[in-house]
Amino acid sequence: MKTISFHLKTLLAIFSFLACLLGNAVGQNQIQAGKSITVEIRGVPPEEQGRINGSYFVGDNGTISMPYVGYIQASGLKPEVLAARLEASYRAAEIYRNPTFQVVADEEGRNLEQNVVHIGGQVVRSGPVPYQRGLTLWQAIQAAGGPTPFGTLLRVKLLRDGKQREYDVTKVEAIQVPLQPNDAIDVPQKRPWETR
Repeated sequence: MKTISFHLKTLLAIFSFLACLLGNAVGQNQIQAGKSITVEIRGVPPEEQGRINGSYFVGDNGTISMPYVGYIQASGLKPEVLAARLEASYRAAEIYRNPTFQVVADEEGRNLEQNVVHIGGQVVRSGPVPYQRGLTLWQAIQAAGGPTPFGTLLRVKLLRDGKQREYDVTKVEAIQVPLQPNDAIDVPQKRPWETR
């Protein structure tokens, strides 16, 4: 009888240990505030991929700031759940018809300085540009190689939190516009009558 009781206690201890391990594994698979995630989009044109793909910091409030749609709750979610939420958000906002997202949680986490701004349109190298505090609109465009011969700095679009503003980056006040992580910048094509 003592042997059966001992075996039963041993089995219960093993099951408890396995339950703890499983609980920790489930918790580790969730996105956490204060860490970074990597987001990739498919099913959209390459220049749009350059605006979206990159590393995103999960703020203390548990959100990430995504181009065009603004803040999305991320912490506490599994990466695949956040991917589905991003797809639904971009479809609902009628920004993309059939986007497919992949989200990977960064185990080590990154700080805000390692975030990016997204630059597309008529620049030499479209895609993410590393964000640093104090980064300006002009500096980000130059980090992307500057405008192509077909690009103009007269009507540069800055998208932040779902809102868009247009700047003439040939003017001093626009050159100094400070950027925030995950801003999206679009350098448009020259109109036929524009020389710069």
